[in-house]
Amino acid sequence: MDRPRIAYTKLFMTKRERVFNHTNQIHRPPFSKPVMKNHSVVSIQTQDRDWVKQVVTEQWASSIVVTRGQVHNPASLPGFVCWKGEKRVGLVTYRVEKQECEIITLNSFAEREGVATELLQAAEKAAIQSGCNTLWVITTNDNLDALRFYQRRGFRIAKVHTDALKESRKLKPEIPITGLHEIPMRDEIELKKNLN
Repeated sequence: MDRPRIAYTKLFMTKRERVFNHTNQIHRPPFSKPVMKNHSVVSIQTQDRDWVKQVVTEQWASSIVVTRGQVHNPASLPGFVCWKGEKRVGLVTYRVEKQECEIITLNSFAEREGVATELLQAAEKAAIQSGCNTLWVITTNDNLDALRFYQRRGFRIAKVHTDALKESRKLKPEIPITGLHEIPMRDEIELKKNLN
């Protein structure tokens, strides 16, 4: 299983940055929502397909993505590209099956500008227009940034597929043993958002 990678500023706080009040509740600085700056989100066009394949290959070490034992070719899937002027700064691909939409890839190459959020919103709107009642995504146990990102946008952890990456590596041997933050990659985490 590959994980949607999201490039944005780290929001983790060190122990020193945490401030406790008299009830020992953690107070964090308010979350400032990123602001889109001269961006446009458009459907993937034929001329974008080679770029999509290149992005997926660079981010996931292969042109394919595996989720829940199924192989996907994001370069052939529907999705959206975020443009900033003449430059592509983000990508989301998805697939619709029955009344569910699965996010296959989500990438942002412009930090703290709302690119990933805008792309996710575009995919959610497309899912609703396709008659879907659920939007879901698979990430891996090491991808703490993705877990935080999706939960902050209304997704809930639905299932943890323990040791699922053993099977995924049979389909895609390029999946590393150790992932982000030097955490062993073992499990697929399924997050869902109800669209009703």
